[in-house]
Amino acid sequence: MPLIGINAWSLPSGLPLHRAFEMAKAAGFDCVEVNLAEEGEVSLQLDERSARRIAEDAARCGIKLLSLSTGLGWKYPIAAPDPTLREKGFEVVRCQLQVAHWLGADTALVVPGVVTPDSPYDVVYRLTLEGLKRLAPEAERFGVHIGVENVWNRFLLSPLEFAQLLDTIAHPYVGAYFDVGNVLAFGYPDQWIRILNKRIRKVHVKDFRTTIGNINGFCNPAQGDVPWERVGIALQEIGYDGPITAEVEGYRTLQTLGLKHIAETLRLLFTPAKGAEV
Repeated sequence: MPLIGINAWSLPSGLPLHRAFEMAKAAGFDCVEVNLAEEGEVSLQLDERSARRIAEDAARCGIKLLSLSTGLGWKYPIAAPDPTLREKGFEVVRCQLQVAHWLGADTALVVPGVVTPDSPYDVVYRLTLEGLKRLAPEAERFGVHIGVENVWNRFLLSPLEFAQLLDTIAHPYVGAYFDVGNVLAFGYPDQWIRILNKRIRKVHVKDFRTTIGNINGFCNPAQGDVPWERVGIALQEIGYDGPITAEVEGYRTLQTLGLKHIAETLRLLFTPAKGAEV
């Protein structure tokens, strides 16, 4: 049975982290993914002493901190055409690696780049490749993996392309942070899992209603069209033994109950299938 996690964004906003850890544990989660921001409790200004205290608060609650996320990759992409913006992106990832190391987390989620009318696909690919190669030795120095996430950035739209990018970088500290729900609009998550295989460092889960087909289609696990049984079997087949981390909205009311339902649902969905070949 894998560890079940929740991203801190899915917890009630405004909670100090020690309370968020308590709430997550009470709901049935094993780990919490905290998020690096420009300001706040986990920010670009975080020092080692404060980070160690956050890790101690989590440990006291019986919560593991295994990964560190951020939304700053959208604002400061490491593949931005503007070199000044690109350097800021590198600074953010370096900060992630340092903070993750202090927290005891082994993976930092990275959004590599965003394809826009002014950021052509081929340029974003080249700059992403160059940027990740540049950051890989620093990831190794901190002992923290870079997990490149598949997100709705009009980039890495095929698992073959994603695998090719990682294989070209060819560094053990650069892998995939695979989001199950993010591919459902244009692919099949179990196929992505088998193709990415051992390149996967961490897994995000959310569900998605294909009949809606846009950002409003995202929903809590078991409320959409993700083929959960196929996903679970594929993860078993590749030998994935890391956490399954929900990054979802949860319930807008009765939030505590919603968290319990999400944790219980994930445990049911990811109970190893009887007789599955691994």
